Amino acid sequence: MEFCKTDLEKIYGIEIEHESLFKQALTHTSYTGENSIDIIESYERLEFLGDAVLKLFMSDYLYKKYSDFREGEMTKMRGVLVSDATLAKLGVKIGLDKLLILGKQEEKTGGRKKTSIVACAFEAILGAYYLSGKTTELFSYLEKIFKKEVEDLSENLDVLNAKSILQEYTQAKNKDLPSYKVVETKGPEHDKIFVVEVSYNGNVLAKGEGKNKKEAEINSAYEACKLLGITKNR
Repeated sequence: MEFCKTDLEKIYGIEIEHESLFKQALTHTSYTGENSIDIIESYERLEFLGDAVLKLFMSDYLYKKYSDFREGEMTKMRGVLVSDATLAKLGVKIGLDKLLILGKQEEKTGGRKKTSIVACAFEAILGAYYLSGKTTELFSYLEKIFKKEVEDLSENLDVLNAKSILQEYTQAKNKDLPSYKVVETKGPEHDKIFVVEVSYNGNVLAKGEGKNKKEAEINSAYEACKLLGITKNR
C-alpha cells in the first residue's frame, strides 16, 4: 500500500504537513523487517505517544461531560473506550485499515484486520497529529467519532460494573468469590471470540462472549447479575 496523504486528510479532515511522519504512523514492523528498514521507522514510537494523547483526551472529555460520575466509573469507561477492541472497531469504520503499510506475509495472514495492528495504527496517527501541533483539531475530531461510543457506554454502566456487583453479592452471602473460566474460543486467529463461564460455589451461573478474556468475563458476570436480579442503576 503506497502512502497518500490525501487519503488520511479525507478521514480526519485535518491538514497534513509532514508526510513522512504519517507514513511512519501507518507502517507496521512486518514491512520494515521485510525491507531491511530500521524498526524505529515503524509506528511503534508514535503509537507510544498516541496512547498517551488518547488517554489525555478521553480523561478530559469524560471529566467535563459527566460531572456527577465518580473516579472509578470514569476509569472503567476510559479503559473500555481506549481498548484495542474499541480502537480497532473505529479504525475499520473510518477506513484506516485500508491504509496500513504491511509486509507481504502479514498481508497474506490477514494483518489488515488484526485488532492489535489497527488499534496501534489508530494511536500512532494521533501521535503524528500531536507532533504536528494539531491537538485542538484532533480533539474535536475524536469527540465526534467517540460520541456514540461514550454515550452508549454511559447508559450501560451496569455491564461495566457487573464483576464488582456480582462479587459484592457473593461475598455478602458467604465471602466466596465467583470464578471465571474460558470454555471456548471461536473464529479466526486474528478475530477470536472468547466464551467465558462464571461459577459460584461450584455452580455455573452464566456464560458471556467477548473479543478478549476481560470483555467475556464482564459479559458473563452481567448475565449472572441479570439472572440473580442484582443489577444496579447509578
